[in-house]
Amino acid sequence: MKEVVKKDNLKIALVGNPNSGKTSLFNVLTGLRQQVGNFPGVTVDKKTGQTKISADCNATMIDLPGTYSLYPRRADEWVAYKVLMRVDPVVPDAILLVVDASNLKRNLLFCSQLIDLKYPVVIALTMMDIAAKKGILIDIPGLERDLGVPVVSVNPRKDKGIPELKKTLDKLIKQSQPNKVNDFIPIKELAPDAITQVKELVPDLSDYAGLHYLINHENFPLNDTLQENIEATEVRNKFNPTKTQAQEILQRYTNIKTIMDKNVVLPDPLQRKLFTERLDNLLLHRVWGYVILLLVLFVLFQSIFWLAQYPMDGIDWLFTQFTSKLSAILPTAWWSDLLVNGVLAGLGGIVVFIPQIMILFGMVTLLEDTGYMARISFLSDKLMRKVGLNGKSVMPMISGFACAVPAIMSTRNIENRKERLLTIMITPLMSCSARLPVYTILVGLMVPDNRLVLGFMSVKGLIMMAMYLLGIIMSLIVAFVLKFWIKIKEKSFFIMELPLYRGPRWKNVGVTMVEKAKIFVKDAGKVIIVISLILWFLSSYGPGKRMENAENHYAQLIAQTSTTDSLKIEQLTLEQGTAKLENSYAGILGHTIEPVIKPLGFDWKIGIALITSFAAREVFVGTMATLYSVEADNDDTLQQKMENATRSDGSKVYTPATALSLMVFYVLAMQCMSTLAIVKRETKSWKWPVIQFGYMTVLAYVCSFIAYQLFK
Repeated sequence: MKEVVKKDNLKIALVGNPNSGKTSLFNVLTGLRQQVGNFPGVTVDKKTGQTKISADCNATMIDLPGTYSLYPRRADEWVAYKVLMRVDPVVPDAILLVVDASNLKRNLLFCSQLIDLKYPVVIALTMMDIAAKKGILIDIPGLERDLGVPVVSVNPRKDKGIPELKKTLDKLIKQSQPNKVNDFIPIKELAPDAITQVKELVPDLSDYAGLHYLINHENFPLNDTLQENIEATEVRNKFNPTKTQAQEILQRYTNIKTIMDKNVVLPDPLQRKLFTERLDNLLLHRVWGYVILLLVLFVLFQSIFWLAQYPMDGIDWLFTQFTSKLSAILPTAWWSDLLVNGVLAGLGGIVVFIPQIMILFGMVTLLEDTGYMARISFLSDKLMRKVGLNGKSVMPMISGFACAVPAIMSTRNIENRKERLLTIMITPLMSCSARLPVYTILVGLMVPDNRLVLGFMSVKGLIMMAMYLLGIIMSLIVAFVLKFWIKIKEKSFFIMELPLYRGPRWKNVGVTMVEKAKIFVKDAGKVIIVISLILWFLSSYGPGKRMENAENHYAQLIAQTSTTDSLKIEQLTLEQGTAKLENSYAGILGHTIEPVIKPLGFDWKIGIALITSFAAREVFVGTMATLYSVEADNDDTLQQKMENATRSDGSKVYTPATALSLMVFYVLAMQCMSTLAIVKRETKSWKWPVIQFGYMTVLAYVCSFIAYQLFK
């Protein structure tokens, strides 16, 4: 085994089984100061963060995807496997292995494999409190002695054992000659000649790494000559990978049983059920489980309005007052118009929705933190299978409520290729956080007052929930249709480990809410400001003298009107702004597409918003803010301006039917370039994003048309 590298350039890979507490430990060690990127060449998340091991030692923690063993099945497990096999550009110098004390036997399989790879390993033993509740007693010094690697008990959720863990890591790092660790099982006896010959072809391999080269070399980035030589070694020695792997696993579990018998006291199997198991009897019940799930979703969407109303009103009032006073102070010039009606109008249209974004992410984090999110997957498996999916499809779909991009990337957890593709194709139908600002302002136009049902249920919240349910129902229908069209035949299995119920980590919830709000403002804000600036230009200028002629025409009418007739002057001023906007580049573009969208109840201004929001859905609100600010300079809020908007015949633009039609369109339309890009990366083809864009656009148009025609 090589000497540990210099401590000023140390990379520590954090590994472990899923649901072992790995993410919690990573958050504690890095202080939530993390960077998220992709592993080279793949779209699997790579989380890294800096941690201070000791006064003179800093390290980069690399959070590898959770995996049960060194025999990968899913895309993310392959990433972790290649890193650990040192065939990836990311090469760790030491391993911090997270082991769940309440599931020790299963976790020790992966542990024993890492030991045989001859890495410097430290074991962080988590869930000791759960093990104690189960009646499991562990002799940690004895376990450490039999495994041959350091073992430290930690509780990341309560910051316990972290100093001891860092001291152990520091000691391991500073060893000039790392301790020699014996093989967990006699690896070389499994294929002595083949392993020896592979190690001659690839120097510095451990016996166990040599065995994996024989089994999986086709999946490693090796040159053609080396691939051929390893293949020839297999043939020459009649190497049977399946038989060898089975022998290895049997030997490992035999040794693990010996270690468990010596160091672990297991409880009486007839002991009373834990709280988690009793609670699962209710939450996973074939009837009450679904009732509770609908109740949870109901509370989530009601909370978006209950809790966010006052801060949203406050932010809206502040922006209105600020822009009004700024307009009065600044001189009349193109740059002041750009600042007030371009930059501030667009920015105000997104900042006002921060409270709702924070509440949405906070509630989703609570569901994940308590362990209920995994139960939703388990509960939904039977329904998912009827439409061609399985329970694992639910997690990406629920993640799609936040953002479709990471949700689609998370489909790599689905082993079945057909089910993964189906999940990718329907996930954008989930109402992401970018749609929330659109829904909020349109629901406000449909239900202008705080109307309640049964004295406590907000009508706005019910309509919001209906939009989310519409996306879910349509996604299941689309999946059912596509399962007959996508011709991939592959067996499907649904195996999921349900995590224990835990109390929420309020610090984690709070940090997530703040971070997600910052990301939303930063990412959405950049797009909205750019779109708002472009839109301001397109709305403020037009071809030839069309805008100038419109302005002069109304200026003459205003001049001819008596100064005492203030109402007529106000009306003519408003008509002047509308005429100028109609003759601008943006107005001409909107009028060009108006015949296509008129059957949906949309006018030319909505048409402009539909075009601009293809960059990102939330741009709709910024577009409306810019258009109505350019058209009329008054102190009304955006919602008030939209409520007062009229067509050329004097009828209101935003009737309940129009607002409903527009919401339905935004539920079902593919208006996110980032999502299309990630679908292309995940499917490695433009075929599927093109099909996705096409079917979602047609579906949105047809359903929006039906909604408007039924309710107009």
